[in-house]
Amino acid sequence: MSLKAKLEAIIYAAETPISLDQIVQLVRPSVAAEGPDDAETKSQVRAALEELAAEYAGADHGVEVRQVAGGYRISTKPEQHDLVRAFAKSLKPPIRLSLPALETLAVIAYKQPVTVPEISEIRGVDSNGVIATLLDRKLITTSGRKAVIGRPILYKTTKEFLLRFGLKDVDELPSMEEFEKLVSESFQSDLLPAEDGAAHTSDQNPPESDNVDSTENGTASEIKTAS
Repeated sequence: MSLKAKLEAIIYAAETPISLDQIVQLVRPSVAAEGPDDAETKSQVRAALEELAAEYAGADHGVEVRQVAGGYRISTKPEQHDLVRAFAKSLKPPIRLSLPALETLAVIAYKQPVTVPEISEIRGVDSNGVIATLLDRKLITTSGRKAVIGRPILYKTTKEFLLRFGLKDVDELPSMEEFEKLVSESFQSDLLPAEDGAAHTSDQNPPESDNVDSTENGTASEIKTAS
């Protein structure tokens, strides 16, 4: 079996992105038998991964080999997202995030590590309520405490966040306008009309449940996973 075939099988079978070092450890016995040292083995694996990615980039393939969240994974190409989302939607109920939760997530993504008071100051409303929702979705996590009076907890995005948005690392975060587009592509958002007389909701309410959409500015945002 060729090295590329082995890499293809490993990446396909991995439930999460698999790093270059992990792949090298798996294929070393068969590659090292031919003589190369660790550095040469890693170089061969990296070259084979680049060739594999180039092959999948062709128009005849609906999937591609990408670097995401520090590892490699096989994922559907952007032009196939609508088709795959429709299929995924038919299999399981959506996971929903409110518009306030998405706003808070954006602040954390671009200002991390950041505290709740800092988030609330940027958004102009209390953000304590949606923090629990984002923690529950594993999109954010704690990152120690800030060395100021009160030692407030710092928050940052997680590997799940990178996976959800298809980013290699936080350095790949786009502009805010492009981020909004990524939200719509990654979560398949639908804007639904708010009920008549609906009041502007506060983030001080208890965390949203999976089946509740919070209203903001006259609309309710239903954010769905596309996995």
